[in-house]
Amino acid sequence: MGTAKSKQQLTTAEISALWLQYLGDSMAICMYKYFLKIVEDHEIKSIIKWSLRLAEKHIVNIEEFLKNADFQIPVGFTENDVNLKAPRLFSDQFLLFYSYIMTIHGLTAYSLAITNSQRVDIQNYYFDCLESSKELFQKIVKLAEQQPKYSPVPIIPSPNGTEFTSSTGILSNLIGDKRPLNINEISNLFFNSKKTGFVRTLSLAFSQVAKTEDVRDFMLKNVKLANKDAETFNTILEQDHLPIPEKWDAEITNSTTSPFSDKLMMFHAAFLVNTALSYYGASLGASLRTDIILNYKKVFNHAMQAGAICYNIMVKHGWLEKLPEAIDRECLANNKK
Repeated sequence: MGTAKSKQQLTTAEISALWLQYLGDSMAICMYKYFLKIVEDHEIKSIIKWSLRLAEKHIVNIEEFLKNADFQIPVGFTENDVNLKAPRLFSDQFLLFYSYIMTIHGLTAYSLAITNSQRVDIQNYYFDCLESSKELFQKIVKLAEQQPKYSPVPIIPSPNGTEFTSSTGILSNLIGDKRPLNINEISNLFFNSKKTGFVRTLSLAFSQVAKTEDVRDFMLKNVKLANKDAETFNTILEQDHLPIPEKWDAEITNSTTSPFSDKLMMFHAAFLVNTALSYYGASLGASLRTDIILNYKKVFNHAMQAGAICYNIMVKHGWLEKLPEAIDRECLANNKK
């Protein structure tokens, strides 16, 4: 009996991955159900349907894992957080772009969950998530390449022979000529500009439809902040005559009727802040030019500030679902006195 019971136990890392995925996928179900109501392009519609099926399947699997471990299931988001009768807020092209960005986030999270999971069945579950999301991602990219607003990653010519760096050029980048961007810096700057531009556009849409004043004010601030940060990435790319990602702000309609609850929109903003912090941190570590390092520190601080505002608003309105915590031994001892 002891063996059977221990088999069902979950580590804190496994609970964390499952819990956060439940919140994210319950949010995704609301988003994709609304998208299905407004999408017209049949190929993009198939992407939305596929994304919705995966999110719904994940919810079923996560509930089973948590129930078998006798662990509480989070509330997440429900039909109360989506208005399927709301008019179109996004163009079909933006729906595809949204699916592209969110699938990238999913693939990253699944890889991390695998390495942090101890139970083989949990590992296999996330391997399955990776495989199904891989197929979805490849279909999204193939379809995106056919769209007029597709932004391919910059290409550079192959170097003539092998070279070894004599200097990182860290100091000279501040006081003299900058060396050209290397391939790590180019790819990170481009993707961070694209993802930050996504945050700007989504925040713009949310600002139009938010019902609560502090949510609306936050979204407007986030539009300005994300725009400023995306422009800093673009400026560095343009200095080396490299292309920059397309902007998506024009893909938002003039609707002011919200498809989503303010609670969902604030959670979505907080989710994107957390992912931005991860990407900025990784990019900072992969950069050697001081001007780029300093820029990542600046945008990292911006994301930290946005995150703090996000969580304060969510706590104020009672929207922030508390993560499971360790036992407070000191509190138990004091209550016994």
